[in-house]
Amino acid sequence: MFSTTQNRGFQITFENGNTVSVQWGPGNYCDPTHEDGRGAAYDAPAKADRWSSTTAEVAAWDKNSVWHNFGHDNVSGWMTADEVLAVIQFVASSELDGSDPFKWSDEE
Repeated sequence: MFSTTQNRGFQITFENGNTVSVQWGPGNYCDPTHEDGRGAAYDAPAKADRWSSTTAEVAAWDKNSVWHNFGHDNVSGWMTADEVLAVIQFVASSELDGSDPFKWSDEE
């Protein structure tokens, strides 16, 4: 299944139940080419004919809505097109890591 998100990115859900989200709007961890960059108004992409970025923010979750741990966070930002492709291929064919990336913060 394919979904769009207000001209700021897309989501794909694969047969294995995993979903990948690729976003490049204001506030996402990316480098939009708009003159206001990440500081553009939240709804700016929805009002634009085209919204571009040199990098994107990626997230993934499984069929139970458990988000993937990228090793440092549940999202991975400033990814190049080649890096995004690698994540998409991984999410389509692999079991995601649902562990808590912030478990260290609970430890004393």
